[in-house]
Amino acid sequence: PSLGLAPLLVREIFDIVKRINEEGKTVLLVEQNAFAALSVAHYAYILEVGRVVLEGPGRELLENPKVKEAYLGG
Repeated sequence: PSLGLAPLLVREIFDIVKRINEEGKTVLLVEQNAFAALSVAHYAYILEVGRVVLEGPGRELLENPKVKEAYLGG
């Protein structure tokens, strides 16, 4: 949902996604901004060319060296 949006709007969208989830609703989010998505995800799948290459809790994936290198700029 963040493609092409100003950073302020991206932050607002992710705040809304978090609020919806905190209300007890499940949210399936497909997002190219890895940092933003993994920051709010309870569990995440990382896809490359349509295949799952990594999966796990969002916070753990944020700390994964492979994820940092490939998607978070080191």
